[in-house]
Amino acid sequence: MSDLERLYEQLVACRRCSRLAAWREEVGQKKRRAYRDEAYWAKPVPGFGDPAARLLIFGLAPGAHGSNRTGRMFTGDASGDFLYPALWRTGLASRPTSERRGDGLELFGVYITAAVRCVPPGNKPTRAEFATCSLWTARELALLPEVRVYLALGRLAHGALLEHHGLVKARFPFAHGAEHALPDGRILLDSYHVSRQNTQTGRLTTTMFDEVLTRAKALAGLA
Repeated sequence: MSDLERLYEQLVACRRCSRLAAWREEVGQKKRRAYRDEAYWAKPVPGFGDPAARLLIFGLAPGAHGSNRTGRMFTGDASGDFLYPALWRTGLASRPTSERRGDGLELFGVYITAAVRCVPPGNKPTRAEFATCSLWTARELALLPEVRVYLALGRLAHGALLEHHGLVKARFPFAHGAEHALPDGRILLDSYHVSRQNTQTGRLTTTMFDEVLTRAKALAGLA
């Protein structure tokens, strides 16, 4: 078992945030009763991807009926329907779709994770929940030493990465397409989140996201 696999086992058993643990399980139990053929993951969602990744995509948290159902980040909802085709178009994924854990998708030079690993009520983690989950972020990123570029999806993910590095947010303002050189030599690249609220309103278009993803690929030195 690899160090990342051991980390996943420990993460999935985490119940440090009682509010999040109760909510993720409540959502899963309600849906299991309503749809008896649908099994909800309803546990913390680990990151996944290439252990030698040079590009790390960092989101906010699992969706209630997306990752909280499937057990894989950015699957099972509109966010994944937008993200994975973009990864495939830029040559960073083996196919344009992913449905759940173990579905055969491969990522090339890319790893995907999030600031909070459990679905939060109203999609709004508290500061304490961000802080608690940052312990998992630190352990996960330590096992991905080849990462050169962070692609933060949304302002909150951007802020969580800066806090992880102990950096002042005001010195690294969030903006779609913004690039920030971090003191450790890595680059933080920003994008609007791939949520339905952004993609269906035109705030984030496929062209806009493809441009950011292509730039991230180049900065990471991925062929």
